[in-house]
Amino acid sequence: MRKRKYIIRGALTLALIIAFLALLQRLLMPKYVDGIVEGAFVAEYYKEEKDHDVLFIGDCEVYENFSPKVLWEKYGINSYIRGSAEQYIFQSYYLLEDALRYETPDVVVFNIQSLQFNEAQSEAYNRMSIEGMRWSPSKVGCILASMKEDEHFIEYVFPILRYHSRWKELKSTDFEYMFKTKPVTFNGYYMRVDARPAENVPKGKPLGDYSFGSNAWKYLDKIRDLCAKKGIDLLLIKAPSLYPYWYEEWNEQCETYARENGLNYINFLDITEEVGLDYTTDTYDGGLHMNLSGAEKLADYLGAYLQKEYGLEDRRGDAHLDAIWKEKAAAYDAEIARQKELYGLE
Repeated sequence: MRKRKYIIRGALTLALIIAFLALLQRLLMPKYVDGIVEGAFVAEYYKEEKDHDVLFIGDCEVYENFSPKVLWEKYGINSYIRGSAEQYIFQSYYLLEDALRYETPDVVVFNIQSLQFNEAQSEAYNRMSIEGMRWSPSKVGCILASMKEDEHFIEYVFPILRYHSRWKELKSTDFEYMFKTKPVTFNGYYMRVDARPAENVPKGKPLGDYSFGSNAWKYLDKIRDLCAKKGIDLLLIKAPSLYPYWYEEWNEQCETYARENGLNYINFLDITEEVGLDYTTDTYDGGLHMNLSGAEKLADYLGAYLQKEYGLEDRRGDAHLDAIWKEKAAAYDAEIARQKELYGLE
């Protein structure tokens, strides 16, 4: 009897220790609800109803440059952007693999900017792409493909090992959003309404070698093969960001790859006039990313292209989706109004 009592007491003590550490981990992990919000993007996908016609994967050149609301309101295309800050191509692959556990879109749109990175450049960016993923073989694969030499798998399994000293930086939002989060995107789109024209954009410095790395090409093949296996059309794009510089030698490699593999490729840098972009009004940071007006123009052009090239159905009139998008549009418009007031815009 006494032995049993000790066992029960030990089990309860262990359970309390585990619960305490779990709560402490929740508190210490970054919440990404103010300041740097990009770390919240990946987790937001799981809260969505999974019935998307189009999924975007890629870095800030998708999540800041295309408005899913316009794709819906003008073309009836239900879309979502699985973007994250400096999302490396191997992370794009595993985020796509993860998404395909829940749904099978008609088209995947991949921004090829990340081909320039053959391996991860930053642990901080790794964590913003990985930590929001739900646990699955895709997340494990993403961690193993992304870790730099000084990173450790166990610290992704138990983030408290990485963030244990963050108690010095805790703010009220860490307590407020310990068990809940607030949305920071609109179907993965991160909105900015302010404008700063592109001026004195630096030219690219000559490179010793313009070839993309073997690992980058390997994961582009994996994205292509995964889409083909699932019967999904893959569209490659290069967003119209003026900086970081996109070299013509890089562009030629992408054109060749698309041609040899029967894929469509749009370089928006070549068709800015056709899209109607104005770099004095359509960017909020001097040409790196689009603001609201730029993102809506790009979505308008892309929506027409998607319907023409891939025959996507106009799903407006579906009562369920109409109701979902009515609610999303209201939140979207409210955010526009909030930001205009914040930046003193009409």
